[in-house]
Amino acid sequence: MSDLTDSSSGSNRRIETSPLRRSLEVEYWVVDEAGRLTSPDGLVEGAEGVEREFVEPLLEIKTSPCETTAELRSELFERLGRALTRADAVGKRLVPLATPIHHGEITDRPSERTRIQDRVLGDDFEYVRHCAGTHIHFEQQPGFEIDQLNALIALDPAVALVNSSPYYRGEKLVTGARSKLYRRMAYERLPHQGQLWPYADDREEWARRLERRYSEFLTEAVLAGVDPETAKQAFSVENAVWTPVQLRHRFSTVEWRSPDTALPTQILQLADDVAGVVERVRDGEFRIEGESGRVSDDAVVAPEFRTLGEYIEAAIHDGLDANSVRSYLDRMGFDVESYEPLTAAVDAGPDVSPEQARAIRLEYADRLIDDFEQTRRVAAD
Repeated sequence: MSDLTDSSSGSNRRIETSPLRRSLEVEYWVVDEAGRLTSPDGLVEGAEGVEREFVEPLLEIKTSPCETTAELRSELFERLGRALTRADAVGKRLVPLATPIHHGEITDRPSERTRIQDRVLGDDFEYVRHCAGTHIHFEQQPGFEIDQLNALIALDPAVALVNSSPYYRGEKLVTGARSKLYRRMAYERLPHQGQLWPYADDREEWARRLERRYSEFLTEAVLAGVDPETAKQAFSVENAVWTPVQLRHRFSTVEWRSPDTALPTQILQLADDVAGVVERVRDGEFRIEGESGRVSDDAVVAPEFRTLGEYIEAAIHDGLDANSVRSYLDRMGFDVESYEPLTAAVDAGPDVSPEQARAIRLEYADRLIDDFEQTRRVAAD
């Protein structure tokens, strides 16, 4: 790490800068050759960075912390390539969509944490089971952690750049169905657990928020019939919340959990663009003021949280069709025209049948392979 000249927001920043390390966690649905959801058996065993998720048909591919986009791309594609090869050998496919489009109840893998969440959320927990997303971890920069956190909160409307499914159980919900399912529906009774939190003043205030949410969750668990000690063993202060942006003490990262899963090149482009903004927070000035928001060569200016909420709602409901979202993301440094969210192409009308959903899953499994192969060919040239 480089030495800091002044750790206060808006003061003199680093004399030297070092690359901002970042890592990815990307979830994919696993289907058979007919497009039916299935388990990732045969894809995980002995595969570095490839893990099962809390529901049966979901697979997660993780990278280690990387200093550059090229390094991140290389590692993600190496691990994804191994998973695709294994999947092909056992007649399975990976699907880069935020929801399975149309499916009934999805089965959990055995887990005490999952059992407790199911008791606490009740029927609403089913919404979470239909969500596949991307988590991007950015290395915490000493003295700038809260600025990083707040910048990622301000970038939450960038979910519109990679929205990848408008459907839940065959019904068109909104352009970004996963975000609505996860934030607005699954945690409707416990909104502080799953919705985006306002900007934080400092680490101490963030810690107090976590303590309150942890206490709240434990209380709800006990009311749902869970033994208090069992709940405490399954959940810690840090992992009892699912808000889209978090300080992660365990990993020394700021985690951005907002985006859908999507094609790997789309995810890498987004991670690179967001990293650029977070680096400016470290190397320039960060402040919160007004309603517009903007990124310049020497400052990141976030809008007031109330106004940000309006951009977020539009990003989830209408995506890039909302002019306010496009304008905001443009001011925040994104080349909006270079993004083509999958959700627009997936949209097949107000509802789809199970048969149509299976066909869509297979189509996007093919697109994932095409994206992988094309990137590999370019890298080899």
